[in-house]
Amino acid sequence: MEDLKEILTKHAFGFKKQFGQNFLTDTNLLRAIVKDAGAEGANVLEIGAGAGALTRELAAVANKVLAFEIDKTLRPVLEETLSGADNCEVVFKDFLKSDLCEIERELGEYYVVANLPYYVTTPVVMRFIEEAKGCKGLTVMVQEEVAARFCAAAGCADYGAVTAAIARRGTCEITRRVPRGMFTPRPNVDSAVVKIAFTDGIPVRSVNAYRQTVRCAFASRRKTLENNLMNAFRISRDRAKEVLCLAGIEEGVRGETLSPERLARLSDVLTQSGIVL
Repeated sequence: MEDLKEILTKHAFGFKKQFGQNFLTDTNLLRAIVKDAGAEGANVLEIGAGAGALTRELAAVANKVLAFEIDKTLRPVLEETLSGADNCEVVFKDFLKSDLCEIERELGEYYVVANLPYYVTTPVVMRFIEEAKGCKGLTVMVQEEVAARFCAAAGCADYGAVTAAIARRGTCEITRRVPRGMFTPRPNVDSAVVKIAFTDGIPVRSVNAYRQTVRCAFASRRKTLENNLMNAFRISRDRAKEVLCLAGIEEGVRGETLSPERLARLSDVLTQSGIVL
């Protein structure tokens, strides 16, 4: 196999900023990401095949790889880099506009592995958090500051709605840091590999109520949770105080100080009280 950069040059490939294309070529790093994902013998969904370097390493150990790539000009590059990878299928479509139910029917249980373009990181991750049924976990390369938000602890500056959403489905950890110099072309920021393992997560009476509770808690960081409850659910101050009391939450707190578990308890109280369905 020729060097990946030589293959890109041979096919006169031009990087496109609108697709956030920053490719990895370091074989050791790519294999480490595959190992992080636990992809051996599994079905894998890759978002953003790029030039196929990660796809090729996944195909070497996985049962099946279904890779999505939005840039159709990469077709000749991928035909070359994935030559002989008979367990790999590349779909040239925008994943965010594709039918996830149909994808899951094809794959059954699967893992997501991706070097995500920064501009679609949160929408892609949240789609699996909110919609996926067969996904067992995600191992994704993201911007370092986004990785910090995904894995943040309650009360710190990086903690936010996306952190709480991920925690409802499972655990999140940063498995490795990746400096900007390892990408072609070189981006302006460093990256990190994040592994989100879907477990039993945090049980809630209503997923919808949990979503609304999280949205309410982080709606205005300068306001108390009591005020946010009043505004979000159009309830009186006395009713908001009652809800907080039932949830075991002291007055005067701000939403971003509550752990995902305490947010789940609050969402259950809101459901039991008939405030949120």
